[in-house]
Amino acid sequence: MLQIDNTIISFDLFDEFFACDLFSCKGQCCIDGDEGAPLLAEEIDILKKITPAVLEYLPANSRRIIENQGIYYIDCEGEAVTTLVDGKECAFVYRDGDGCAKCAIEKAYKAGKIDFYKPLSCHLYPIRLQKYHDFIAVNYHKWSVCQCARDLGMKEQVTVYQFLRQPLIRRFGEKWFAELETAAKEYYSSKKLNVSILNE
Repeated sequence: MLQIDNTIISFDLFDEFFACDLFSCKGQCCIDGDEGAPLLAEEIDILKKITPAVLEYLPANSRRIIENQGIYYIDCEGEAVTTLVDGKECAFVYRDGDGCAKCAIEKAYKAGKIDFYKPLSCHLYPIRLQKYHDFIAVNYHKWSVCQCARDLGMKEQVTVYQFLRQPLIRRFGEKWFAELETAAKEYYSSKKLNVSILNE
């Protein structure tokens, strides 16, 4: 484990390869799972404000569920998560012309309708954050539906932390990420590993 400021980071972020392959998985992570996407307290207020602009990108059934049930619920662990459609996919999912599940929040953002990209937990996946009293654990979550992403990451020699550069900077800042990169290079050097992106 590596410590930077108040974060404890798993070396899995350096060791595991990962690059989303939507062509293969069709956005399975948005439609499988036991619960909705975890939400920060401040994200609930943001979603309440932007949802009217997002609704136009959603199918009728999802719009109806959000209007009747709201944008989130409290899961079995007492955390706020996005509402689900029929206990399955996230209520903010729409499907593109190829049947790929995508985020309507992200679509509204890219269309210039809102200034919120998507919930941080979605942007960071497969990294999961766990807040403790004195620190935040930064861990890699390995899920079977993401095997194609591990395969593509291996092929392209892209590790978890490299693939998630932008969301990590969004959460922890440029300085934190620069320290993470330095630690990664030292880690690879100590293990005599060569990750191509570090040499670019």
